[in-house]
Amino acid sequence: MSETLNDRKIFSLLEVSKSIQKTLSERYKNSFWVKAEMNKLNYYSHSGHCYPELVEKRDGKVIVQIKSILWRDDYNNINKNFLKTLKEPLKDGIKILFLAKISFDSLYGLSLQIVDIDPSFTLGDLEKEKQETIELLNAKNLFSLNKTRSLPLLPQRIAIISVETSKGYADFLKVLEDNIWNYKFFLLLFPSLLQGEKAVSGIISQLKRIEKVIDHFDVVAIIRGGGGDVGLSCYNNYELASAVASFPIPVITGIGHATNETVCEMVSFQNAITPTKIAEFLIQKFHNFSVPVQRAKDLIIDKSRRILSDEKAKIQSEAKLFRSVTETIILKNRNEVDNAKILIIQYAQFMFKTNTGYLNSYNDQVFKSSIYKLKQNASLLQQLNNNLIVQSKVRLKQENLQIDNLERNLIHLDPINILKRGFSITLYDGKAIKEISEVSDGQLIETRIFNGTIISIIKNRTNG
Repeated sequence: MSETLNDRKIFSLLEVSKSIQKTLSERYKNSFWVKAEMNKLNYYSHSGHCYPELVEKRDGKVIVQIKSILWRDDYNNINKNFLKTLKEPLKDGIKILFLAKISFDSLYGLSLQIVDIDPSFTLGDLEKEKQETIELLNAKNLFSLNKTRSLPLLPQRIAIISVETSKGYADFLKVLEDNIWNYKFFLLLFPSLLQGEKAVSGIISQLKRIEKVIDHFDVVAIIRGGGGDVGLSCYNNYELASAVASFPIPVITGIGHATNETVCEMVSFQNAITPTKIAEFLIQKFHNFSVPVQRAKDLIIDKSRRILSDEKAKIQSEAKLFRSVTETIILKNRNEVDNAKILIIQYAQFMFKTNTGYLNSYNDQVFKSSIYKLKQNASLLQQLNNNLIVQSKVRLKQENLQIDNLERNLIHLDPINILKRGFSITLYDGKAIKEISEVSDGQLIETRIFNGTIISIIKNRTNG
């Protein structure tokens, strides 16, 4: 009961509280829909009740804040709907459209009792932000900018933005480090939160750190495990999407989900549904380079072997033909000598029998002359035979020496041996640079030496 003191009417605190409660209950008899941002859910597992902290912001500043109550049974029903619609539970930092009643308690004061929450409103708000970000990026010609960046022929040096304990990050490392072809990568982690409001500032901050040492990296990989639409909403943020799109080197993303592509994924140089697929994309780049090189190496070896085999067969054929011809000539000359020898003897015997006196001296001279010529022809034949044998050996030695020289030249021409002697190959965009006019200042070039690859940026060019 109120009382009067010095003509002043005084109410107890309980009376004031009951009056407020009565007024509110009469004024707000029915439930009504309210939209707000749920800054914190404040879920208590021991009771199952929630005490959400609701706010409304303008220009990033809180202009209204009010407490609310979400009883256990209502929370369970609402959470099931969120999991079904958004594939994620009710959580902090989302905009909601909720059905509420005014609640006033003498001990706990004014609050809103949340009866239901419409998950489709939250989903629609996320999609609205996504479309606004896309439109703004297109208006500033940023949407496709990162896709125009040049990815090195062999992207070895990778800056990774992820959570060190993330399963997606662990899967990414395993695929790269355990590849059966033994491709080598340089990996450096720049840790950051990857969901929620703090993810935006965290990822942007790490991109700025990487940009300060940009010359040490070929590509940036943003790696994250799976998640629903609410957890990925930070990747639709304009500031983050703009930082990814305008980054000076390619940004690849693997944030672990198969549907509803985020803006950051859209503007990245390359996107995959999982971190594992992004790792496989990098390995495939090495395949695209190593497989043709290995095929060229095998082709050179095979062709060299075929050339050597053909030349050896050719020399053996020529040697066989040469041997056959010389043997035929020697046999023919030997037969002619033998026949001449027989005729001389027969003729000498005949002359000896038919001529005695006068012809004796003459026949003796003729016989001696014939014997001399016979010996002379036999000596000539033996000399010819020796010359043919010597010439054959010389020819065979020359041909074998020519084969050995050809084999050594093929070994010297092997690209690996050329690089061992201190030579190098300079490539731009995967092609060998032959003239200085093929490149420009500021471009990234690759110099291949015997035991590795050097990546350089052209500072200056000089003709001559």
